Formats: sequence, C-alpha cells, structure tokens
Amino acid sequence: MSLVFLHSAVRWLLLVFLLYAIFISYIGYRFQRLYTIHHNQIRHWTATLAHLQLILGLILYIRNPMTTYFWKNLSLSTTDLNILFYGLLHPLSMFIVVVLLTIGSSLAKRKLEAKNKHQTVFIWFLISLILIFICIPWPFSPLSQRPYLRDL
Repeated sequence: MSLVFLHSAVRWLLLVFLLYAIFISYIGYRFQRLYTIHHNQIRHWTATLAHLQLILGLILYIRNPMTTYFWKNLSLSTTDLNILFYGLLHPLSMFIVVVLLTIGSSLAKRKLEAKNKHQTVFIWFLISLILIFICIPWPFSPLSQRPYLRDL
C-alpha cells in the first residue's frame, strides 16, 4: 500500500469522524445532552486521526520532488498555482487545521459542564472542517485537482 493512498484514505476516515463529532456535539449542545464517554472517545479519535494524517502528510511533503522544486525556485514557484498549493498552501493550512482541532479537543476536555464541552467541540471542529474543505485538492478545486481516492 502506498503512502499516497494511505494519506488519501485517512482523509476520508478523518472527515467521517469530524462530521460525526460535529453532528453529535451540535445535538448535545442544542438539546442539552450529557457529555458521555462516547462523545469523549469521538473527540479523542478525531484529534488522533488528524495527528496521524499530519504525520503522513509531513512524510509525503519531505519526499515530494515538487516540494524540493518549490523551495529551490521560490520566485518561480509562486507563479504556478499547482506548485504553490502543494509547496505551501496545502501543508500550511492543514497544519493550522490540526492545531485548531487539537486546541478545540484540549479545551473541550477541560470544560466542566456538558453544554460547554459540546459547544467547544462544535465550534472548533466546524472551523477546522471549513478550512479542510477549502484546502483539500478535490477533483473540482480551482487550486489543484486530485481524484477522490488515490491509487494503490
């Protein structure tokens, strides 16, 4: 199994967990539900998957010849949107996403009231999701296109 395929597959797993975490935190906040072990596990595993995805992405970033080209030809690289996207925009924005998810997860863990836990997860994870949707190389993205799932 290739690292690119693994990075692509983990993206989908992370998105499923993130959407589910946002959904259950919204329901928990809106209807003042208890913050259960299930909620806590989803929060934890969503952040853990984000960290795994970051590690996979960093390995790909270091090994990518496009990255090497980007940093050696910085002035030329900024004129090519595809190279700029993979050399700077995608990795930087995804790093910010992982930081936001980590902060939101950590803050939620420390809240005392269930309502505040749900609200914290909802807000921080939703902001992260919006940034992810902007900066993933979707097949329809104006920044850079990649298939929904990369080849093995």
